[in-house]
Amino acid sequence: MEPELSTAETIVLSALAVLLAFWMQPGIKAAMARSKQVNADWQSVLMPLGLVVMFVLFLIAMV
Repeated sequence: MEPELSTAETIVLSALAVLLAFWMQPGIKAAMARSKQVNADWQSVLMPLGLVVMFVLFLIAMV
């Protein structure tokens, strides 16, 4: 069995997650602004993704 976290540990982890989100917010905001200016090039994403899916299906079929 996995040990359960105490209330204090849960509060500390939650606070760290919130602080991490606030710390990363300027970078995320800048990345979102840059992504709005760039043309969408979905083919460069879909082609490798499709190849990976086909490879996984091939591996499953080989078993």
